[in-house]
Amino acid sequence: MEIPVIPVKDTDSYIATQPEATRLILEQLRQIIKEIAPEAEESISYQMPAFKLNGMLVWYAGYKKHVGFYPSSKPIQVFKDELTAYKTSKGAIQFQLNKPLPVELITKIVKFKIDENLAKSLTKVKKK
Repeated sequence: MEIPVIPVKDTDSYIATQPEATRLILEQLRQIIKEIAPEAEESISYQMPAFKLNGMLVWYAGYKKHVGFYPSSKPIQVFKDELTAYKTSKGAIQFQLNKPLPVELITKIVKFKIDENLAKSLTKVKKK
């Protein structure tokens, strides 16, 4: 029997549903992103917390043993040499709950996404 997904309204509600260890890491990750991109708008997308700034910036989610960080595929390609200590897939990075978040690496990735989104939005403006 499949467990139904309960829709969440906002980031606070999402984080509140997580176990304490996961909740602490999610709050830390959220704060890091807010500090890097204070003008970014928080939202829920694909039933996960997300940040938008000139388009989707990043998503993140809590799991039993890790926190998923979803910056899309390009940053994972660009920072692949710095991501060797983490499990990754095409668009995701897993940060284990029992290890400190790599603040410097997260900062680089979020700044890269900010620049990438800005360049895309400027290109769209020029085409109009």
